[in-house]
Amino acid sequence: MAAEATGEWRGWRAAAEAALYGPDGFYRRPEGPAGHFRTSVHASPLFAGAVARLLCRVDEALGRPDALDLVDMAAGRGELVTGVLAALPAEVAARTRAYAVELAGRPETLDHRIEWLPEPPPRVTGLLFANEWLDNVPLEVVEVDSAGVPRLVLVRRDGTERLGEPVAGAEAEWLARWWPPARAAEGMRAEIGLPRDEAWAGAVSAVGRGLAVAVDYAHTATTRPPFGTLTGFREGRETAPVPDGSCDITAHVALDACALPGARLLSQRDALRTLGITGARPSLELATTRPAEYVRALATAGEAAELTATGGLGDFGWLVQSVGIPDVLAD
Repeated sequence: MAAEATGEWRGWRAAAEAALYGPDGFYRRPEGPAGHFRTSVHASPLFAGAVARLLCRVDEALGRPDALDLVDMAAGRGELVTGVLAALPAEVAARTRAYAVELAGRPETLDHRIEWLPEPPPRVTGLLFANEWLDNVPLEVVEVDSAGVPRLVLVRRDGTERLGEPVAGAEAEWLARWWPPARAAEGMRAEIGLPRDEAWAGAVSAVGRGLAVAVDYAHTATTRPPFGTLTGFREGRETAPVPDGSCDITAHVALDACALPGARLLSQRDALRTLGITGARPSLELATTRPAEYVRALATAGEAAELTATGGLGDFGWLVQSVGIPDVLAD
């Protein structure tokens, strides 16, 4: 196929950057992320309620400041920040300055209390929450050649790939440290998470006092998949990661590499249980005494179970970074 039709060869980082965030990129589309995949935010309002309780804990640890910041990174169409504001106690909501950080345009119907920004405010006192943001920070993909050398994977707009130059410099150092080289056999792949580390460090640096939390599907050094995790999503289904703007392009996050000194990594299951979401079913006695209440409680339990499910959302990682306050997610 002619180069004019397929586009130039580029590393996956540059290709995904254009496909996701360029003028005609996937995240500029009017339907928003919810039109293509379902996150914890979309699964249940219980998630926003849990984040609201977390913000209240941060507020208490900060001594209830006159202005309490809530920053929703990669806000989509503002679903999470809107839900958190609705779930807060009135007194806390009145002091909360809410920010949605998103490159797409501001939704016309968004709550006027929410400020729409392309990047975090410079000095945050409160909670910075990044739900499924880091997985969409583009990165390079490498593949091991027949000589055992990791090489950059180059890609065209139609998804055609070939191997490029050997990985070198800081990227090679990251690969050696965070993606164990013992697995380096021909055809094996890795995703170099250095841009995610840098993006997260930048977000945390915006927090003067408070808490920064990154939530994402993740793996650690001992569980890195031997063939990587790069994939695409379109209209609720997994698809080939073609960098033409038609689909989401995502890869699991090496949250252990992102972690700064003093950070803590835990599962969403454990984090949400600390915040009061357990998925416990209501008593059957309630079904006979107050059936309508039982049905509502059963539905809530089902949503909680989805958010904490093994093999699903419950396995997501929470990277928790306290800045100038105690660990508010301690049991």
